Amino acid sequence: MIGASRAEEGCLEYCYAEDVLEPGLIHVKEIWTSRETLRAHFATPRLGAWRSAWPRPRISDRKLELYEIGSPEPI
Repeated sequence: MIGASRAEEGCLEYCYAEDVLEPGLIHVKEIWTSRETLRAHFATPRLGAWRSAWPRPRISDRKLELYEIGSPEPI
């Protein structure tokens, strides 16, 4: 999932990380160039197949939040 998503047009970052204070909680961080490229990602057959496989690794819930940010600049 990670490699294929990173190869999609408009994907700047796509990664998974387990929460250090809450074992079993997985955070997915995605950065896309636009809402359109994110919508295209959600529409891929691969994403539908991945969601149908959730019972196997016991994924039970998800919480999606969209944050719109400005352009990055060095600190």
